[in-house]
Amino acid sequence: MKKWVMLAGLTLCSMSALAKGDLKAGEEKAVMCVACHGATGKVSVPLYPNLAGQNEEYLAHALHAYKKGERSGGQAEIMKAYVSGLSDSDIDNLAAWYASQKP
Repeated sequence: MKKWVMLAGLTLCSMSALAKGDLKAGEEKAVMCVACHGATGKVSVPLYPNLAGQNEEYLAHALHAYKKGERSGGQAEIMKAYVSGLSDSDIDNLAAWYASQKP
């Protein structure tokens, strides 16, 4: 019985780690990304990456890296300017929304 209680507790604690961002908030925040990444994360200009259907954790990690200045080259400086004002939850919401789009 003790093992089951412990397992249930660990499961509940890990649920927040599995929680996704708010899709609606992500869609609203993505308005600033449309010019380069398209309305749903599918680009029409090959210079920019498609974001639709990408892994949510990867997208969040990439946005945090741009914000911290850990990425360079290409469009990194432009991305840094765009993400500099995003909160952690904004980033989570954007990542969740783009991940939910069909590639």
